[in-house]
Amino acid sequence: MPPPPLHPPLSLRLHLLLRSQTLTPLLRRGSSCDAPLCRTRRHFSVRASAAQLAAAGVATAQQPELGWVWRNIVQKGDTVVDATCGNGNDTLALLKMVADETGRGRVYGMDIQDSAIESTSSFLKMAVGDEHQGLVKLFPICHSRMEEIVPKDAPVRLVGFNLSYLPGGDKTVITVPRTTDLAFQAASRILSSGGIVSVLVYIGHPGGR
Repeated sequence: MPPPPLHPPLSLRLHLLLRSQTLTPLLRRGSSCDAPLCRTRRHFSVRASAAQLAAAGVATAQQPELGWVWRNIVQKGDTVVDATCGNGNDTLALLKMVADETGRGRVYGMDIQDSAIESTSSFLKMAVGDEHQGLVKLFPICHSRMEEIVPKDAPVRLVGFNLSYLPGGDKTVITVPRTTDLAFQAASRILSSGGIVSVLVYIGHPGGR
């Protein structure tokens, strides 16, 4: 039997792109993150050269239409956030977009599941090597806590969300509205002028709807 596709077809995906100037009025203030989701801060890091990223051949995020938008917003040397690392495909795509030889670009990635962080870390090491450290920082925490890991002096150009469950993982562990709403609020506070929040929602399961 062939393995299931990583994601539902396009008809079951909803894309939402919000610029920093229009995001804040759409958000509500909420309470803090659920206690089980708020864990001790720790992180993995991966660094790669621009040449290694080019050799990896990652041109877009997993969704070509979304990757096109990202590439027209994100520039070399930018700081970006992958709010839901999953298996690392979008993390690597963002790394390719921000990396240059100056080493200024940064990708801050997070996922509530340790297995997702481990999977992303392994995927990045396989794709671009692990002889350097620094360009990507991965944290196993709730995305509502992104302000704790992104430096206050690092304006963020893009925050990307992929709302669903971990492909190949436990489908009962999903992104939920309350903490995701808090994460949207946090994203609105760290975005630079002209930056965007990118939201991809898979609506083919109850959590997506």
